[in-house]
Amino acid sequence: MSQSNHITIEEGSTNVYADLGYADAAEMQRKSQLAAEIARALKARRLTQQDAAALLEIDQSKISRITRGQFRGVSEAKLLQLVAKLGHDVKIVIGPVRRRAGKIELQFA
Repeated sequence: MSQSNHITIEEGSTNVYADLGYADAAEMQRKSQLAAEIARALKARRLTQQDAAALLEIDQSKISRITRGQFRGVSEAKLLQLVAKLGHDVKIVIGPVRRRAGKIELQFA
């Protein structure tokens, strides 16, 4: 007798942190996007972690953690500052919304 194994697939949202139940899911997703952009910019510029640390004026170990997605303890403001130091313009737009609470959204050009 054979038993068939059934796999249930559940479609997630667009935020894996929300799917995992994190209270600060929106912030974690934004920080994740910023960390990914930092890693992409470092790779595009062919910077070693040591060169990146000197350019960004932070410890090499912090660069290593950020590029591996370990950004707890690093503020969004600091990540935005690093993105700017890597040659990106950072633009923050504040405007009215039609719902109770606004949202923070990142767009990469």
